This record gives sequence, C-alpha cells and structure tokens, in this order.
Amino acid sequence: MSALIIREAGEADRPAVRAIVEAAFGQPAEADLVERLVADGDAVLELVAERVDGIVGHVLFSRLVVETPQGRFPAVALAPLAIAPAQQKQGIGGALVQEAHDRLRLAGETLSVVLGDPSYYGRFGYEHARARGFESEYQSEALQALAWDEAPATGRLVYARAFSAP
Repeated sequence: MSALIIREAGEADRPAVRAIVEAAFGQPAEADLVERLVADGDAVLELVAERVDGIVGHVLFSRLVVETPQGRFPAVALAPLAIAPAQQKQGIGGALVQEAHDRLRLAGETLSVVLGDPSYYGRFGYEHARARGFESEYQSEALQALAWDEAPATGRLVYARAFSAP
C-alpha cells in the first residue's frame, strides 16, 4: 500500500473528486453539492487524499453561519466526506478529517457541524449534545457539533445556498 498524501484540492482535481464522491455515495447528488459549493465560493477547506495511483478520498468544509440574538457567528459544515469504495475502512476518512480539523483550528475556526453517523463522527469529538440547541431543518440525533473554542450553543444554523438547491 502506497503512502497517503493529504493536500488541498485544486481545479485539476475536479473530475477525480466528482468520481470519488459519486462512487462513495452511489449517486450524483453529493458530487453536485460539492461543485455548487466550490462554484459559489462557499468552500472554506477542501482536501483530497492521494496515493501513487490517484485520489482516493475527499472532504469539504463549507461556510455555515449561526444566527443568534447577538449577531451572526461564522462556523463550518463538514459535508461531504467521501472515500473510494475500494479504499474504505483503511483510515483515510479519519486522516482527512483530522488534517482538516488541524488546519481549521489554525485558521481560527471555532465550530464545526456535521450531519452524519454519530458513531463515526463521535470519534472526532462531534456530539449531538453540542448541536441540540441549534435550530435547523436537519435537527436530529445525526446533527452533531464540535467546538474548538468559545462558540454559540444555540441559534439558527444557516447553511450555504447550495444545500437548498434542487
């Protein structure tokens, strides 16, 4: 197995990213979401995992806003995380998320939100208890949050426009 390199995604990676995301989810909807988020300028951080034979994983964090009575608070939304089906269960997703978290913290981000499997995202510190106070159309046990510093625990989550596009 070749070494894994994690780096920022570039324009030349777009076809490979689309292929990975479609294959991982078995449909084009999440790949379309990635393209809209990037095109709209709402991608805060987009990383790919690469091996000698090409890109094997992808993660994107987009801008999310928490609206509170005190004002608007910037946060990020993790969506989507995709690993090539033949490369899953090898730690690639965890490596992507951890690297992204390190970079986001260094950039001054303080709150990340994800809608996903609690047993998977819980290993990175995401908790529904941290997201329970947010008003969101996605409010459920799958809505989880991770705060690296002081951040609101209540308010309305406003996702990037691409999340509500048809």
